[in-house]
Amino acid sequence: MYPFIHLGRFSLGTFGIMLWLAAVCACWVLHRNFRRWKIEADAISIVAVATVMGVIGSKLWHVLETPHALMLHPADLLFDRAGFAWYGGLIASILTLMWQGRVYKVGSLAMLDLSASAAAVGYGVGRLGCLVSGDGDYGIPTKLPWGMGFPHGLVPTPPGVRVHPTPIYELIAALVIAWVLWRRGRPEVARPLGEMTGEYLIYTGIARFLVEFVRINPKLYWGMSNAQMASIGAVIVGAGLVMWAKSKALPVLPGKAKATAAAG
Repeated sequence: MYPFIHLGRFSLGTFGIMLWLAAVCACWVLHRNFRRWKIEADAISIVAVATVMGVIGSKLWHVLETPHALMLHPADLLFDRAGFAWYGGLIASILTLMWQGRVYKVGSLAMLDLSASAAAVGYGVGRLGCLVSGDGDYGIPTKLPWGMGFPHGLVPTPPGVRVHPTPIYELIAALVIAWVLWRRGRPEVARPLGEMTGEYLIYTGIARFLVEFVRINPKLYWGMSNAQMASIGAVIVGAGLVMWAKSKALPVLPGKAKATAAAG
């Protein structure tokens, strides 16, 4: 693994490079979705702001999981290049996208629906940053032939020990989710407002819940990790949102945007 790329006196973190690539991929998918829905919005700025806020949210979630350690070593935890929690980033990104939906006069829930497939792609590619940096997001030891070792990672594995490459599992799951949401989110289908967001929460919640069984995260509640508890919450919220969307049957896009998309 290569946590850093050294260029003379400068060192570039591979996690940061992959995070940039994830934002680029998410931006491309969002831009394509705006085009097919005939939405005039700047995908680059939307993804950039959501990515920055997501990183801040994921770091805050991670450090707040261990408040006693935060009180003892606040600077070490806050500025450590390892240690990010997906659900903190998810919540921060959702709130940011809802705000941007109002800025672009698309609507908060509509912006979330439009961003669902892009978010899945960005998350999956971003997980490769965890893989190349070896930041501790890998799995438990395994004898499977695709097991990997991270002896030089930010959080190294013991010499000779091979573990589940869970970031790769999550990349595959995220790309499948993105494909499903892209197909289901076509303008000609015109699904009700909020349904795509609900489905995103359900699919990603299930995927994260399952992968946690082979992750090294500590099991704290009834044999489940913090991420699994949050995954259950995401599935419940997503299912509730889908049911609400079907009962209300509101248009995906309001006003002129809706009429333009329907005409196209």
